[in-house]
Amino acid sequence: MKWKQFFTPVSNITGDKARQLVAEKDPGEVVYLDVRQPKEYKISHIPGSKLIPIGELDRRLDELDPDVPTIVY
Repeated sequence: MKWKQFFTPVSNITGDKARQLVAEKDPGEVVYLDVRQPKEYKISHIPGSKLIPIGELDRRLDELDPDVPTIVY
């Protein structure tokens, strides 16, 4: 059941730490997941980020690699 993945332990990081990861990591080392709406994503997003609106996340979890760290914003 995919919903159980929502209960996997997660870590929180600060905005500064997220910016540091963006600067330090190579593409593919980390996934930046934007859960806003497409209109918001179009206005501004982290280059290379993946858009999955929060309302669709439960149906689209299979698009994320559980072995790659994911930063959700």
